[in-house]
Amino acid sequence: MLKKGSKLNSILTGTCPKCQNESMYVDKNPLNLANVLKMNVKCSHCGLTYQIEPSFFYGAMYVSYGLNVAIGIAAFVVSYLFFNTSLKTAFIAIIATLIVTFPFVLRWSRNIYINMFVHYDPSFKA
Repeated sequence: MLKKGSKLNSILTGTCPKCQNESMYVDKNPLNLANVLKMNVKCSHCGLTYQIEPSFFYGAMYVSYGLNVAIGIAAFVVSYLFFNTSLKTAFIAIIATLIVTFPFVLRWSRNIYINMFVHYDPSFKA
């Protein structure tokens, strides 16, 4: 499922979308909130510059919005429909879920956004 060369592999692991040999982030741990968005300037393996143009990752905010809406809807469905909680409890579950998934959504949105524009190149094999 997560074979090298797939977009899903690059999105979930945060690796370079062109060669998928190294992490785009300075700190691989998304739970280190001080470094959650600190990225390397370029890939040391293939030389891809991650900041393709100034303010490139502003577009990732739209991806982040969509991910947060999807996660919120999923939290509501699980809480309200599957566990039969009250409406108030369901909304508390949405807020708690969004807070917990916040650092992951930040990275996933950037990973998805850069993978829309950069494609895997198999000529950069390790």
